[in-house]
Amino acid sequence: MISLKIKEVLEATRGQKSNGRLVIGDLEASLSSIVIDSRQAGPDTMFIAIIGENTDGHKYIKSAYDLGCRTFMVSQELDILDQLDGSSIVCVDNTELAMGQLAKYYKNKFDIPVVGITGSVGKTTTRDMVYAVVSNKFRTLKNEKNLNNQFGVPLTIFNLDSSYECAVIEMGMSGFGEIDYLADIVRPDIAVISNIGTSHIEHLGSQEGIFKAKMEISDYFSEDSCLIVNGDDEYLSKLRAEKDAISYSLCSFGKDWKNTIVLKSIENLDNKTNFVVKIEDKEEEFSIPTVGEHNVYNAMSAILVGLRLGMNIDEIRQGLMNFVATGDRQNIINTGKYLVINDVYNASPDSMIASLKVLALNKDRRKVAILGDCLEMGDYEEEGHRRVGLQSVRRSDVIITQGKAARFIGIEAQEHGFDLSNIYHFDTKKELIEDLKNILEDQDAILVKASRGMAFEDIVNYLKEAK
Repeated sequence: MISLKIKEVLEATRGQKSNGRLVIGDLEASLSSIVIDSRQAGPDTMFIAIIGENTDGHKYIKSAYDLGCRTFMVSQELDILDQLDGSSIVCVDNTELAMGQLAKYYKNKFDIPVVGITGSVGKTTTRDMVYAVVSNKFRTLKNEKNLNNQFGVPLTIFNLDSSYECAVIEMGMSGFGEIDYLADIVRPDIAVISNIGTSHIEHLGSQEGIFKAKMEISDYFSEDSCLIVNGDDEYLSKLRAEKDAISYSLCSFGKDWKNTIVLKSIENLDNKTNFVVKIEDKEEEFSIPTVGEHNVYNAMSAILVGLRLGMNIDEIRQGLMNFVATGDRQNIINTGKYLVINDVYNASPDSMIASLKVLALNKDRRKVAILGDCLEMGDYEEEGHRRVGLQSVRRSDVIITQGKAARFIGIEAQEHGFDLSNIYHFDTKKELIEDLKNILEDQDAILVKASRGMAFEDIVNYLKEAK
């Protein structure tokens, strides 16, 4: 982060949203990092006291002070001012909104291309794929881990400094207006929407609602901006028909010949995928160090980003080979006893089906799907899990489920002819783990997937330690 003065913090946060004002301190004092976790505070740091669902950052101001922090952003009067000698304190109406305003102000100091990433399934993998390509030529900033929300995106922006030549920013959401809020901060020059699935359908009502929410990423586009979409997606493909009415550039990828770049063939190997893409009138070969058709689609979006940024095919090709996925996303682990596909970070019906397709690639092993609940499904809960059950029939030999909604996976599979003796359902994760020794066989290929709240990493840890 390049340093900011307190007077710049006030300039950024003045106005109706935050009404920033200096309580005590020096307008010329400077800061060189911004944190919302008091344990990360120190000299030259500004600690922003966020009021969250479970805690209030104002409780930790003294802790941050004791670590050397002397600059604070608060949203309430403090009764410990006499204990904060030498500090500068900015008071705002809402620290969360003020942090967003400050991030927008800070981002505007940099004249670099910004790529925004969103989508229902695989947006983090898409982000990592785009980053692999772009960083092969440009020094590039990206979100770490899952810092893709109203807190994570601003904190990522604050990591920009003069050495960066590009930024790749993932944007997550669970409701209307959230992508718009992040897009206003980031102002992407290029945006990628990987697909429109059913994640967060409980809050958005329908896939049409999800489509509208994801399209908010283009709310601040200029005529020089570019939207890159999955042209085979039922909803995103409709944008091609509206191309003449869109003021910015639209590019698409997929198998349909109408797309900007077209997937011609895929070859899945043990630990990588080779594929051919038609770009203009020439067929180009690429490889990625992971498996699954869905990852080829993610790679195609990265190819279009690279082309948009003026990269040549060889630079893009090498960048894709540098791809490294963020942890617990289709991390394939050979324990010696089992082949474990660790995909426990999160789940929706769409991402489960994509992972089942990866499981099905293990033709020489017995295929075991250990699946848990997809959360935040609302009224779509039963239908969504039944979709997974139907897709499990041809892609697995054993189905093991745990969770209230996940039981519909086995029910649907049985109704479509799956052998009942190879379907197991458990009410608790503890019972599931205890019975695995009676179900699994040596050299099984095992997919483990569920929503983050199910904490299925416990199952992965058991499998890694099994003798």
